[in-house]
Amino acid sequence: MAESIGEVPSGEKEFAESTRRIRDIIEFPEITEEEFETMLKSASRAYGGPLPHRTYSLCPETRRVVPALVWEKGGKVWITKRCPEGMITDVYYESVEQYYRFQRWRFDFKLKSFNVENTGANCPLDCGLCARHRSHTNLLNIVLTNRCNLSCWYCFFYAKEGQPIYEPTLEQIRMMLRNAKKQYPVGANAVQLTGGEPTLREDLIEIIKIAKEEGYDHVQLNTDGIKLAFEPELVKKIREAGVNTLYMSYDGMTPQTNWKNHWEVPLIFENVRKAGGPGIVLVPTTIRNVNDHELGAMINFALNHLDIVRGVNFQPISLVGRVPRKERQRFRITIPGAIARIEEQTNGAIAMDDWYPIPIAGHIARFFEAFTGSRYYMTSHYCCGAATYVFLDRENKRVVPISRFLDVEGFVEYLETRAEEIEKWKSLGRLQKLKLGAEIFMKFKSFYDDRYAPKGVKVLDLIKNAFMYGNYDALGKFHKNALFLGMMHFMDEYNYDVERVERCVIHYAMPDGRVVPFCTFNVIPELYRDKVQSQFSYTWEEWKTMHPDWEYHRDKYVRTKEFVEKMRNSELYRKTYIDIEDYFGVKG
Repeated sequence: MAESIGEVPSGEKEFAESTRRIRDIIEFPEITEEEFETMLKSASRAYGGPLPHRTYSLCPETRRVVPALVWEKGGKVWITKRCPEGMITDVYYESVEQYYRFQRWRFDFKLKSFNVENTGANCPLDCGLCARHRSHTNLLNIVLTNRCNLSCWYCFFYAKEGQPIYEPTLEQIRMMLRNAKKQYPVGANAVQLTGGEPTLREDLIEIIKIAKEEGYDHVQLNTDGIKLAFEPELVKKIREAGVNTLYMSYDGMTPQTNWKNHWEVPLIFENVRKAGGPGIVLVPTTIRNVNDHELGAMINFALNHLDIVRGVNFQPISLVGRVPRKERQRFRITIPGAIARIEEQTNGAIAMDDWYPIPIAGHIARFFEAFTGSRYYMTSHYCCGAATYVFLDRENKRVVPISRFLDVEGFVEYLETRAEEIEKWKSLGRLQKLKLGAEIFMKFKSFYDDRYAPKGVKVLDLIKNAFMYGNYDALGKFHKNALFLGMMHFMDEYNYDVERVERCVIHYAMPDGRVVPFCTFNVIPELYRDKVQSQFSYTWEEWKTMHPDWEYHRDKYVRTKEFVEKMRNSELYRKTYIDIEDYFGVKG
């Protein structure tokens, strides 16, 4: 079995081994241009309309904005676009039932400030954010470097030897943070420091402190964790500087599926425990026929390390670049497809109906804004993401999704009935607000069934504090007692939906002052990511002059045979991976 020994881990060998045997193929339906035109004429146009639905997409070859149709066949939802070179179809959502269930919770929002004067008529080709955008920045991404300690074969963003080095200055980083704060009516409040591999920056601690100085409550570090495995002091320093969450790559349970950091994870966990944080969110890139058979096992793994792991956020693969139809049929997986596998692999403990679309939080946010003054609207397209919370009942060794003891939909509908009333009371004093919070909480109890709640976890108290105070600390305590499960499916050229990108909530800040949605930044790199970063990069010669002692190979991590053997035989490895509970009853 390939284990990336004696070389910089790249995943090529492991991927080739994983894909020798293909278990599952999605058959894409054929549609003629005449059928496309007929459906297009009768398709709905308003956001959230019934299928078939008309939208716009990108042509993978010409990069033109072209008409597209979201339609249903065989219980699945498809997207078809008419490109100059012909009709192109891809799977959009693997369950039409889930599509309509999630659609019900759509939530629209209008950003009233923008960074560019463009009208948005050419969306997504003139982004920045423009007047057409419908979501504020829920999470701001700032790329700190394109240097990396790994060499992932599929990565579109790490510097090869001799290529320009992108590394924004501290002044540029501060400007980008301030720029996103200026959004009206809601400024950015959460930032993700990403790369490349951000831990390669020697001034990382200073950057984290700058983010806190600029008023960001939530600072997230996107990392492979390699340096954190071998530098326990670095873990302590980033926690003390203000990082709340390590957003860490974790693609599977074996060296085959998680070749990036399988052997290093035990050390990372140990160092985080010793430092008392930050909390960890595991981030699996989810690929059909590669690691989709381990989704339930990854959740089980997280539950066994609930003292430090706050969540698992699955990311169905974005097939950026030119990908033949055959390859898309082999590797494409959508949110309902991943959730269906989780239901199967957890023996129904976490089911399809336990998940909710991200914009349901927009309905709740309306209440929080009226009651606490805090403003945070998660108004992405209903197909962009899904989430749930699960609790661990240690006493009975069972996993309990929040929806099993809380009527989530009923409670959200109740909040909506109170929202307009509450919005009139913005001048309430603190005692009046506490009284109102108590009233809401008493009503909340009617949606809560204690018989099915997890034993040993005071869920009711956690929720009460979150609603009574609505602040970051109260919400943080809730997160420490629950495991967040998320899905975020970023788009590519083949499933691109302009209606989705208009509502994107995860944005990149760029040193030219623009703020760009994730799915324009990475899907159209020649206009955004690569173009702007080339303008602000150092040439190889400039970088070497500025850093005379730096060598490219020193950035790279080489996993040795001795290290793997030592880890394989260690007690720490056993405690991390082997001597753990099976909460879903799937072993043996």
